Amino acid sequence: MIFSALVNFEIWHYIIVMKRSYLFIVVLLLSGMTVSAQGVDVSFYTEEFSRSETTVDGMVDILKAVKEGNFTGIGEFYDNAIKVYIHRLQNHTSNQDRVAVEEAARLILRGLAAEKHTASAPYVWQLIQYFDIANQLNDGYIMYEAIVAMGEIGAKNYASHLAIYLENYNERSNADLNFRSKMHLVMPSLVTALETLGDPVGVRPVFFASIGWYDSDRREIAAKALINIMNGLGEVIGHIIGDIITDHYNGPNVKYAAWLQLLQTQSPNETKARVAISALEASYSFVGTSRETINILKDMRTSAINTIRELGVADDSVYPFLERTYREAFETGSTDMETIVLVIRTLTAAKSDEGVNLMTEFLRGLHSRRRSGPWGNIERDIMNIIIPALASTETQSQTTIQLLTVISRSSLYTGVEQSWARSALTRLNAAGR
Repeated sequence: MIFSALVNFEIWHYIIVMKRSYLFIVVLLLSGMTVSAQGVDVSFYTEEFSRSETTVDGMVDILKAVKEGNFTGIGEFYDNAIKVYIHRLQNHTSNQDRVAVEEAARLILRGLAAEKHTASAPYVWQLIQYFDIANQLNDGYIMYEAIVAMGEIGAKNYASHLAIYLENYNERSNADLNFRSKMHLVMPSLVTALETLGDPVGVRPVFFASIGWYDSDRREIAAKALINIMNGLGEVIGHIIGDIITDHYNGPNVKYAAWLQLLQTQSPNETKARVAISALEASYSFVGTSRETINILKDMRTSAINTIRELGVADDSVYPFLERTYREAFETGSTDMETIVLVIRTLTAAKSDEGVNLMTEFLRGLHSRRRSGPWGNIERDIMNIIIPALASTETQSQTTIQLLTVISRSSLYTGVEQSWARSALTRLNAAGR
């Protein structure tokens, strides 16, 4: 008898709840059609969502109705919704509830993102952890939504947390196929969030993602995001990229990739010129053991010198490296005339006393060869490059002028060679008047 009464009570209670649910849906739909999208009072929705008897399916119904209403300025509604949702998550762990649980999370996260409700960041972070792909039950889609929302709501305090996630994924190339697939899904959301937040902490992980183990389309997403992040950081980016280039644990391919990324940005020219010195130094600090590595280092060296020639010398520490580049191009193995010309043009463009002194030393070295050998067409061609370069600087260095005077009068040289020196002296004398 008692059992029968209980059954009848449950049936009656279910009917009441269902009727109430249908009536509520009708009210929501009507309110969505009649209430203005601006300045709407959402206390009714908040109250209904927060009722203890509201099921997860009921939550979804309410969230859908609010979404269809196209309301704005309702960040507090979604903030309350995510708090209630998280509080009740433990009550909805069955497989039957899974679809509704995920749909409710998706609607809440998109609502918060649209409202850019920064105050909800701690709760969004909880959802990221709850739907973390480290749990085999999670497929990554809600984690993706939550991470994107973190960027949209401007959760700058969590930029480092997201960066750590991406760093971990970058290093997990040897994970099993299932987890790799999930990381591949979530990775773009981390990149997008870090791009949106624009914090310097995002540069390194996004950079390594752009050259990492991911498919080409994912790497391209990271590469484009990286440029946008770097463009917004001004001079700060020089220190970050410089550290990547000078890090001894990074190989030449990583160093060169970081340097090329910087060149694609709108960073200040002075920043690029300064990092160019780091790139030039790094091209010598790593010993290439393969033809591929040697070529990468040479390409980075050439690119760095070209940048210095175009943008100027940011620091005098560049000169010893330019001297080394010249001497290795001239004295080691077969002469690399292209590199020699590049160094001379860079020193000429600098129009500095240091640059003039270095070219004068190069010319003095050639003069010594002319006196005691070896001397040939290569030496002659280089002299024909350096002397006009010195003249173009219009230097008044007595050391330079005296050396040119000796060459212009020495019987060691041909008439043509002497004329190069005389022409240079004429220009320098005119500039000194």
